[in-house]
Amino acid sequence: MKPALRSAIDPFIALEVLKAANDRAAQGLDVLHMEVGEPGGGPPEAVLDAARRCLAAGRIGYTESLGIPPLRARIAGHYRDRYGIDLAPERVVVTTGSSAGFLLAFLAAFEPRARIALADPGYPAYRNILKALDFQPVNLAAGPETGFQPTPALLDGAGALAGVLVASPANPTGAMLAPAELEALCAWCRERDAWLISDEIYHGIVYGKPVETALRFSDHAIVVNSFSKYFAMTGWRVGWLVLPEALVRPVERLAQSLYISPPALSQQAALAALDCRPELDRRVAAYARNRALLLEALPRAGFEIAAPADGAFYIYADIRRLSNDSVAFCKKMLAETGVAATPGVDFDTARGHRYVRFSFAGAEDEIARAAQALRRWLG
Repeated sequence: MKPALRSAIDPFIALEVLKAANDRAAQGLDVLHMEVGEPGGGPPEAVLDAARRCLAAGRIGYTESLGIPPLRARIAGHYRDRYGIDLAPERVVVTTGSSAGFLLAFLAAFEPRARIALADPGYPAYRNILKALDFQPVNLAAGPETGFQPTPALLDGAGALAGVLVASPANPTGAMLAPAELEALCAWCRERDAWLISDEIYHGIVYGKPVETALRFSDHAIVVNSFSKYFAMTGWRVGWLVLPEALVRPVERLAQSLYISPPALSQQAALAALDCRPELDRRVAAYARNRALLLEALPRAGFEIAAPADGAFYIYADIRRLSNDSVAFCKKMLAETGVAATPGVDFDTARGHRYVRFSFAGAEDEIARAAQALRRWLG
């Protein structure tokens, strides 16, 4: 007996680096975590209070497969408050994190063997989920010349496509699409009857540039978001989709059998998170300070800043002056400095050997200590 071929996908290297870092910590050695995109400090206290009230009520059961109506309505209100867009709550689907959102959206939108374009470098789970579901990820070599984002010209050269997946701000680069660029991609998809899937999980975490939702430009876009990043609820596993009306019922049928429902406790906690924007914006200001520190410290240590880091909480650094093997480099860096970072091959299988991704989502003192350790190590 052999495992199914669909399971033969690449490992998620960031999580393997996390395991190695935790093994080091278990030996009593210092670790400075810059490998995973996890906000430091946990969720706002109001989120914990809401969860405590839910637990005290004594019953946590199944909910509707599309999510509890109050949360769907509040998420719709979020689009009115943040973007000035009137959104019907019926188009909102609460999911078990954005990961489940991608799974449901892909299954509802695409036939087997469908070709979906995405930027390289990009979040590795995109291509891994697509491959596991028997779809074909089409990697677009997006570099500095395209702002590390897909363009209509790149798409024109990619052949027939059933869909285009974009992320703005993007992981691992922090690169963003200007509103006009996002509008152009929406138009490209509309003209070719292709689905546009917009990963907006890092909305709210931007540094001086305007960010726009794909819903501004298309009623046919599929928007994926989550409470993990801006709302700092990674382990609660709650996210959402905004769907075209034609996909709501298909996604509901899939969700009923694949998940039954999103976690009830997390949905109640997420309701409280939507009222915590002042506190969460203060956290983004801390990320901005971490970003500024690293943009100064990393070049002094020998790294080149490869991408603009205009949003999210990552710096994608070029290590060509230091190494041509990002996996070996990150292992050596962890062993000799305690700094855990993710090799670029996690995000770009063709060119990632000369890049490293640093997450600056952690506590400010930890990021400062990591910067000092790297300067000592390489200086």
